[in-house]
Formats: sequence, structure tokens, C-alpha cells
Amino acid sequence: MDFSKLRGRIIEKFRTGKNFAEAMGMSTRTLSMKLTGCREFKPTEIVKALSLLELKAEDVQVYFFTLKVQ
Repeated sequence: MDFSKLRGRIIEKFRTGKNFAEAMGMSTRTLSMKLTGCREFKPTEIVKALSLLELKAEDVQVYFFTLKVQ
């Protein structure tokens, strides 16, 4: 998956991945693994992230399910 748009929104709203990870209740390592595709976001984590990042439910496809073009 391509999480570049999600990464940008995280920086826009939280300034750092560390701040966002803390708000999500996860370690920065776990967040990093999710953003690099080593681990998947759970549905409950996606819902929480949408809320924290002030995104709408219809934005979920763009931020969490965009395929990486190679």
C-alpha cells in the first residue's frame, strides 16, 4: 500500500510520527511497521486514526488502501 498521503496528514496534524503513535496508543516502531507495510492496520486502528486526523469515513480508501504503483 502507498501510505504517502497518510504520512503527510500525520505530519500536518501531529508534526511527528512519534506524536501520532502516542495518540494512537502504539509505539513508534509499530507505527513505522504499519506505514512500511510490514504490519496491517486493524479496523479499530483505522477508525481511531480517521478521528485523530480529522478525516471522513469516505477518505479511508485514499489514505489506507491506495495501491503503490511501481
